[in-house]
Amino acid sequence: MRKSVAKSSSSLSLGPERKVKCYNGYFVNGYVFHTEEYGHGRKTYNSSVCVKGSASNELEVDSYGRLEEVVELQYHSGQNRVFLFKCYWYDTTDREIRVDPHYGLVEINSKARLCNVNDVFVFAKQ
Repeated sequence: MRKSVAKSSSSLSLGPERKVKCYNGYFVNGYVFHTEEYGHGRKTYNSSVCVKGSASNELEVDSYGRLEEVVELQYHSGQNRVFLFKCYWYDTTDREIRVDPHYGLVEINSKARLCNVNDVFVFAKQ
C-alpha cells in the first residue's frame, strides 16, 4: 500500500504532462457544462459558472463567469487527472450585480467583464 502512495506522490511532484486535452463540455456534480462557443446557436446549453466565495467573514464574494474551455491535465502516472474550467469573469461590484429579493436569482451585467485577471482557471469540481 505504501508503494502505491509513494509512486502516486512522486508522479505528482513531476508536474503535469506537457500535452493537455481540451473539451467543449464536461459533466460534473450532476450538471452538464458546455463552452460558450459550443453552445452558440443551440437552443439550450449551460456555460455559466459560479464559484462560491471562500472568505470567512462578511466580505465573502461569489464569482460569476462564462466557460471558455475545459482543460484536462494528466500527470505522469496516467491515473491522476485534473479538469479545469478556463473562464472569463464578470465584475461583481455592487453596481454590476442584482439579486432578485423574491426568487434569489442573480443578474449580472454581461458587459462588465473583468480585465487583467491573473487567475482564469477553477477546478471543475468547484
